[in-house]
Amino acid sequence: MEEHISREAALELLEKYNKDSFHIQHGLTVEGVMRWYANELGYGQDADFWAMVGLLHDIDFEEFPEQHCKKAPELLREAGVGEQMIHAICSHCYGHEGIDAKPEHQMEKVLFAVDELTGLIGATALLRPSRSVQDMELKSLKKKYKVRAFAAGCSRDIIEKGAQMLGWELDVLLQKTIDAMKVVEPTLPR
Repeated sequence: MEEHISREAALELLEKYNKDSFHIQHGLTVEGVMRWYANELGYGQDADFWAMVGLLHDIDFEEFPEQHCKKAPELLREAGVGEQMIHAICSHCYGHEGIDAKPEHQMEKVLFAVDELTGLIGATALLRPSRSVQDMELKSLKKKYKVRAFAAGCSRDIIEKGAQMLGWELDVLLQKTIDAMKVVEPTLPR
């Protein structure tokens, strides 16, 4: 993997274009989940790269929502981010009009699959008495997953397409991402 932006610079860049704490929290969550997956899937040597892709994946979402993943390359290039990372970041928008960065690498497929899923898991956790993912089981998530009106902004179609890209059963993706979020949650600001 190419050289990439430092974590400090990436966080500063994310905060430059995202002021809402929800968007910052989402970036931090996806960063941690991507690092977990890198280590889990045998890409530990590239874990920093995976994590920075996760942190920066929605760099343009808050300030330029109508140009999501279209404005990102410009913002990232200005900050000195390399083309491999830019492609990886933009690949999570594959299928959106004007986005042709197809998820090819395992890391890009994971990002595509977990971006929406982390939001769904987070929303499910907030309804639990503990308000945490720590005691969440797969069956609880699946119950909420089936209710399309719940966390409606988290596309089940994209999550399912991501599982297919990875060649995994949906339950495998759901369980692995719950496991990742159990590790990540204690590290996040509250």
